[in-house]
Amino acid sequence: MRIAYLDCFSGISGDMLLAALVDAGANRETIERELRKLPLGNFRMEWKTVVKKGVSSLKLDVIDEELEKLKALKTLPVLNIGHHHDHSHDHGHHHHEHDHSHDHGHHHHRRYKEISAMIDEADFSPRVTARAQAIFEKIAIAEAKIHNVPVDTVHFHEVGALDSIVDVVGIALALEDLDIDQLYSGPVPTGNGYVRCDHGLYPVPAPATMEMLKGIPLRQTDIQKELTTPTGAGVAAALVKQFGPLPAMTVDAIGYGAGTRDLPDQPNVLRVLVGTM
Repeated sequence: MRIAYLDCFSGISGDMLLAALVDAGANRETIERELRKLPLGNFRMEWKTVVKKGVSSLKLDVIDEELEKLKALKTLPVLNIGHHHDHSHDHGHHHHEHDHSHDHGHHHHRRYKEISAMIDEADFSPRVTARAQAIFEKIAIAEAKIHNVPVDTVHFHEVGALDSIVDVVGIALALEDLDIDQLYSGPVPTGNGYVRCDHGLYPVPAPATMEMLKGIPLRQTDIQKELTTPTGAGVAAALVKQFGPLPAMTVDAIGYGAGTRDLPDQPNVLRVLVGTM
């Protein structure tokens, strides 16, 4: 059986996992081509190799090209009379330490129902569709419970944003490309402290993240940052069969996916071990 083991000693986010799977050998071109089946407008995926505390790893940024144009327009001097509005999307839309590409969430707010329909209509292979749907369902149920709203009507800042859809569906596509049958993971560190969300300061992990991590072994850490994001928790809750130390396996590929932040005493990377058991 082909398995992947998530060695998430610095937490887990969607972009880190997708980058780690590509670094372990998942075909970038195939993933990007398949993602174009989704009606997500103009976006591009930027991949670069970065070194985190001595570890070479792959970093993914999802760029919303329409938003980029808007931002470019806003920086034109003729518009500076309204400059106090320019920062309206620089805060609060991410409970995300790993990537600040969510700062613009409100351009792409979508309801869970719409995201689910979009994935079904894209006509991916059955296992890709099932995995992507399973992740989004976990996140939607958690958000619905926290905000006390019906699941179908859940509005996502984070998950409705373009890059979260790309991350989740991209992960499902990468797992398929690597022919992974089953996921295993180490215990999950959540981080500590507070993050600022739309509604003010929240404890780490954010409430929806914590909801998804029920029943999952957590790992203690002193780091005062959010290490595991809602998307990362959704993947753990939906797809990981078992949590614990490295299972008996033969590793044939290793991938490192980078987070955005630098952590004080350790590389901010997610390591994925791919092989057979």
